[in-house]
Amino acid sequence: MIVGDHAQVTRRFGAADVADFTALMGQAGPSDPKPADTVPEPLIGALFSYLLGVELPGFGTNYLKQSLHFHAPAPLDTWLTARVQITRLRPEKRLVDLATTCHAADGTLICDGRALVLAPSG
Repeated sequence: MIVGDHAQVTRRFGAADVADFTALMGQAGPSDPKPADTVPEPLIGALFSYLLGVELPGFGTNYLKQSLHFHAPAPLDTWLTARVQITRLRPEKRLVDLATTCHAADGTLICDGRALVLAPSG
């Protein structure tokens, strides 16, 4: 890993994804009369969890801190691209600082933020 390394994933969330998410959270049932028209922010945050735990730094990564600032809602069925980029490495402590961003296909900034993780040893 070096400063500037990055990983990204592109995905879209539909109504079924939101229904599954709300059912897992216990927040809505089949009688909920108003379907969501935007992607819940925790689902967008999950894209960063995926990237950090699977792509960069990868398996064995532990979250220490994350901040996300949401600038626009993400409409359902819109392609979203989440990206993490290493901004600082502290190898003596195995710490990795990363910038995080998520954009819609039209370039709209959905959210940005920072993450601090403990990289896997070895």
